[in-house]
Amino acid sequence: MQQFQLEKIESYSSDIGEQTSQFRLTGLSRGQGLTIGNTLRRVLLTKLEGTAITAVRIKGVNNEFATIPGVREDVLEILLNLKQIKFKGLIETPFFSSIEIKGPQVITAAQIELPEMISLLNPTHYIATVSEQMEVTLELKIESDAGYRVIDKNFQHSSDNFLNIDSLFTPVKNVNYEIKDSYKVDEKITEILDLEITTDGSLTPSDALNKSTQFLQTLFGSLIIDESKANAVPIPEIETELDILIEELQLSVRAYNCLKRVNIRTIADLVQYSVKELKEIKNFGQKSANEVVEKLADRFNLSLN
Repeated sequence: MQQFQLEKIESYSSDIGEQTSQFRLTGLSRGQGLTIGNTLRRVLLTKLEGTAITAVRIKGVNNEFATIPGVREDVLEILLNLKQIKFKGLIETPFFSSIEIKGPQVITAAQIELPEMISLLNPTHYIATVSEQMEVTLELKIESDAGYRVIDKNFQHSSDNFLNIDSLFTPVKNVNYEIKDSYKVDEKITEILDLEITTDGSLTPSDALNKSTQFLQTLFGSLIIDESKANAVPIPEIETELDILIEELQLSVRAYNCLKRVNIRTIADLVQYSVKELKEIKNFGQKSANEVVEKLADRFNLSLN
């Protein structure tokens, strides 16, 4: 079996936290450099997961072309600033966070409350300036995904006045590769692949390369034909109502975040609690408990003790 040799040649970081590493892959047959380099580049740029803000709700605003009295930036500028906030870590389900401030004050990324699984890479990143004595509330939707998500302009306005944002999830900023011939006396010509990977700092270039190769191993491994299983009858997976995520209840931001903090992720997790136990959750209260009871009854015809 052909054996490749991979080595890291150089690594460095930029002033804004981006990380770049150069790798060299040797021992390739003629033509393999282009195949491997192009394939790795596509996977690195499109298949690795990251975290980003995907929507925002601004109190008193119902479209992206509005202005906010007392705020220096218009809504479009705020959306652009939110798009540039970078996170480290991944979350399984969308997380909602609120920024509530009273001006005059500068709003930065550091004022975003986050779950333990993710952190900010650029906490000093500027969002907006409130120049008057007034209250401003931003509600942010944060998600993990892969690649780049472009919003559908026909559905720019989601429910509850959330404004969707074009979101860049991939932690890889750029990938370059170069193929060189290697000449040795009395041996056939082989190829050298030089690969340069730049990430936003949420993932090291080495980890990005490892994840990409693991993805390709899984992808091509699934193409192996096992005729012994060709006639096997697949067993369908049955999802019950209790397996459904609590996002389907469409709860308020406060109630949703309180449940997530105590690891209530599905309806099955939720029905293990009584109304009294729900009210004992920090910052939950009677109003949120009533909301949960009503949503369970209306949507799934379920009740709590």
